[in-house]
Amino acid sequence: VCRMICGPVLSHYRLRTESGQSQSLIQVSKQRQNHVGYKSVIPPGRAIIFYAAFRTPLVMVHGFGGGVGLWIKNLDPLCQSRPVFAFDLLGFGRSSRPRFLLDPVQAEQQSVISIEHWRQALGLEKMILLGHSLGGYLATSYTIQYPERVCHLILVDPWGFSPAPPEGMAKLGFPRWVEALIAVASLFNPLAVIRATGPWGPKLICRVRPDFKKNFEELFNDDTIMEYIYHCNAQTPSGEVGFRTMSRSLLWAKRPMLDRVHLLPPGLPVTLVYGGQSWMDSATGERVAHLRPNSYTHTVVVEGAPHHVYADKSEAFNSVVQSVCDTVD
Repeated sequence: VCRMICGPVLSHYRLRTESGQSQSLIQVSKQRQNHVGYKSVIPPGRAIIFYAAFRTPLVMVHGFGGGVGLWIKNLDPLCQSRPVFAFDLLGFGRSSRPRFLLDPVQAEQQSVISIEHWRQALGLEKMILLGHSLGGYLATSYTIQYPERVCHLILVDPWGFSPAPPEGMAKLGFPRWVEALIAVASLFNPLAVIRATGPWGPKLICRVRPDFKKNFEELFNDDTIMEYIYHCNAQTPSGEVGFRTMSRSLLWAKRPMLDRVHLLPPGLPVTLVYGGQSWMDSATGERVAHLRPNSYTHTVVVEGAPHHVYADKSEAFNSVVQSVCDTVD
């Protein structure tokens, strides 16, 4: 499924972590053929696609439980004017599934280091870095640690910024029984139920999240997306273990990013994109701006869009992202 819906270039290569453990990431790169400077570089033992394009590349990082395939409504429109790269986060999709450490700092660092190794392997000097949900959290952490590599940070409905409120999920309007259910679920790997259902997993996803099928029905008239999401998460749990380690009741981060966002370089522009009907609070963008008083921080709300704004309101989302990219070059 990943190969079918994610474009013409799919390369698989292996990386080595600082601990020496061999790991791999799956990356998808798209670029119009009329771009100058296209070349393929294949060192011994690995296949790497490198683009020497004249505009800064856009790198897209998916959220929890996702994969590169969910960008299918965005890749073609956004690669009209610049290279676009997307990859499966470590422990998700078709990337390697290492054992994540059970310390939130170390688990976060594993993902961040894998992103930097991916960048090094492709030879990208600078990029526009976009992250959705968990991807936004990790993209911010990456930018704090490697600020010289990012020229604009785009955070789409980012998870893990605000601390958990004292009233818990009641602040989000959830009834007490839902709060209790999530509290119990947080004791286990979040996607264990999907694996336990076996071949009925895609049907379960369709029943629990019918919005996914609706968002992509113009492209697929069958269960392709449900099957894709299922197979992204039916493998040995890895990335979700790291996520559970970093999260508090799954909805908040143990290390809220608002405590660290001031560490972003003052000269780095940041754009936050929220869905108008998302459970994420768009007011977080104002708090980020307050913590960066002398820096460019802009919040855009896409009206009528839920959490997966890139899929539900893809045209509006693509327009916003394209406008941000055009401010870079």
